[in-house]
Amino acid sequence: MNSLAPISISAWIEKPLEIVWKVWIRPVHVKKWNNASPDWHTPFAKNNLKVGGKFNYRMEARDGSFGFDFEGVYQKVETEKLIAYVLPDGREVSILFEKQGNGVLVTETFDPEHENSVELQRQGWQAILDNFKRYAESI
Repeated sequence: MNSLAPISISAWIEKPLEIVWKVWIRPVHVKKWNNASPDWHTPFAKNNLKVGGKFNYRMEARDGSFGFDFEGVYQKVETEKLIAYVLPDGREVSILFEKQGNGVLVTETFDPEHENSVELQRQGWQAILDNFKRYAESI
């Protein structure tokens, strides 16, 4: 059981819900936005979006110095509303998609790990979500 309180981050995307959802779940798009900074990228993404299905996004430093698989198993999927999954270490993540006016509020809540500070984790996940926003609004 994780003793740290869950962290929530959010971004408002000025695009229709259908587009925001597709950009979030389709590997062809995930590979374009799933990084916290330009010196990182996602060369491989696989997604089986259904309860019990798995995703695997390979995240790597562009210089090849480091990389890791970000993966999980879906616990709950409500099309264009909610995605919840569990990471291999048991931490839980949920993403809520809320239509608001001419856009969508995406709120991601996750259990923090114990290796990095809560603030560093918040900043890293928010940077990825901000990159998602930039990419989604550009298409």
